[in-house]
Amino acid sequence: MAENYDVIVLGSGPGGYVAAIRAAQLGLKTAIVERENLGGICLNWGCIPTKALLRSAEIYHYMQHAADYGLAAEKISADIEAVVKRSRGVASQLNKGVTGLMKKNKITVHMGTGKLLAPGKLSVTAADGKVEELEAKHIIVATGARARDLPRLKADGKRVWTYRHAMTPPEMPTKLLVVGSGAIGIEFASFYNDMGADVTVVEMMDRVVPVEDADVSAFLEKALKKQGMTIHTGAKIEKIEATDAGVTATIKGKDGKDIAGEYSHVVVAVGIVPNVENLGLEDVGVEPDQRYHIKVDGYGRTNVAGIWAIGDVTAPPWLAHKASHEGVIAAEAIAQALGNTEVHPHAMDPLNIPGCTYCHPQIASVGLTEAKAKEAGYEVKVGMFPFIGNGKAIALGEQEGFTKTVFDAKTGELLGAHMIGAEVTEMIQGYTIGKTLETTEADLMHTVFPHPTISESMHESVLAAYGRALHI
Repeated sequence: MAENYDVIVLGSGPGGYVAAIRAAQLGLKTAIVERENLGGICLNWGCIPTKALLRSAEIYHYMQHAADYGLAAEKISADIEAVVKRSRGVASQLNKGVTGLMKKNKITVHMGTGKLLAPGKLSVTAADGKVEELEAKHIIVATGARARDLPRLKADGKRVWTYRHAMTPPEMPTKLLVVGSGAIGIEFASFYNDMGADVTVVEMMDRVVPVEDADVSAFLEKALKKQGMTIHTGAKIEKIEATDAGVTATIKGKDGKDIAGEYSHVVVAVGIVPNVENLGLEDVGVEPDQRYHIKVDGYGRTNVAGIWAIGDVTAPPWLAHKASHEGVIAAEAIAQALGNTEVHPHAMDPLNIPGCTYCHPQIASVGLTEAKAKEAGYEVKVGMFPFIGNGKAIALGEQEGFTKTVFDAKTGELLGAHMIGAEVTEMIQGYTIGKTLETTEADLMHTVFPHPTISESMHESVLAAYGRALHI
């Protein structure tokens, strides 16, 4: 007899395990299927351990600039093996935490590879080949995504790395080529640059971090070049070849000229591929979108009744916190469908999802960029406040950065906020709450910000949009 559940979640990443916990909290008999590690890519190989790496690089950077703070630090050095060991320890600790959460919430864990047999039916093949069948009223697909390879060069873990290889490098690169300047590419470029590698970044679009506001992109490129990186935008890899000795590459620049170079390693960060293969999706009739991600509504429903999808296997933005929130929404929608009248899920609004990039300087944003707001037909009011006008930023020695806000000139609605500089990934949530609550410029102007904090730049940026800035 197949084991029967109310909900089965396929995949235990930040979307999957959160969906399972919320379903269990709502009294649903819940199981989770995982083929590798509880916590998925984010916890084990992505969000958390990369931040541990970046923290080590940040401290190393400050040690190298101790004199800027009236301090002396001599004979400092970086041990890449020890840095990686710390990062893996952080991942291991959190993996155990998720295991504990599954037990606490009485969620049954089935380790193995899951496959849909029919709506409501799933097979799980364990590592030893043993197959069991599970049944559930509802199944949530949360299988995530993986790094995309370059068409002419497959990652081998030796000279050509994906983010996963870059997290546990067999050796410290001396001259690193990073292909792609999205969040993953820029974070690893920042990490290895701070650790002492000679870093070159190639971006096909006309600016780095192209999803961000143009002013943020321009500021970041200038900052990265100041740190010693070589940046090629509007460029592409014309030829690339890996050997035992290293990587040779020819970059076609925006001026059409070829730039030849030799590198010790290359990190490929050119996007993701959804993990939709061999799941049985086609057999049960689940429709993909044009990118082969699973098509869902704002609650995670697919076109097949009883089958749901969340996280990186669905549409962008591909962010862990988006996946987690989708997991909560889907679990509550399922509970509602099963007769729970006390839950009232709200559909996901992509414009209220913040994005964070943990490079140096940090980047954070939510909502529309200035350009996107104008494209959408808004008449806008824009305010910018530089960190050089903020007392706390100057005291910290972190005066490089700014906060930018975009408002609807007619209604005062906060359309977007964009930040670059120290600790902005911690501050963006203020604007995210504001957007969720449909805040206007008046609400933000009347809010008291503590002094001295870098968050005061948020207030000043709002004031600047209406010609009322106090410290510039």
